[in-house]
Amino acid sequence: MFEQAASRATEPGLDGAPWHKSTYSGSNNDCVEHAALTSGRHAVRDTKDRALGAHTFAPTPWQAFVTAVRDGSL
Repeated sequence: MFEQAASRATEPGLDGAPWHKSTYSGSNNDCVEHAALTSGRHAVRDTKDRALGAHTFAPTPWQAFVTAVRDGSL
């Protein structure tokens, strides 16, 4: 389900997106960043190689992913 909802492309809003790094991330950039886009989609990118772009997700699959992480089923 997650793979079908993700795209790795240039999407409007990525350039000025408010990127956030998890407070659980270390100081060596071994983490991912998340941005809630103005379109309602969510973007995730690799902190070490931001030039690769970002995966974007529609709201429903993103929420399913977050719920699965929080409840430990993923």
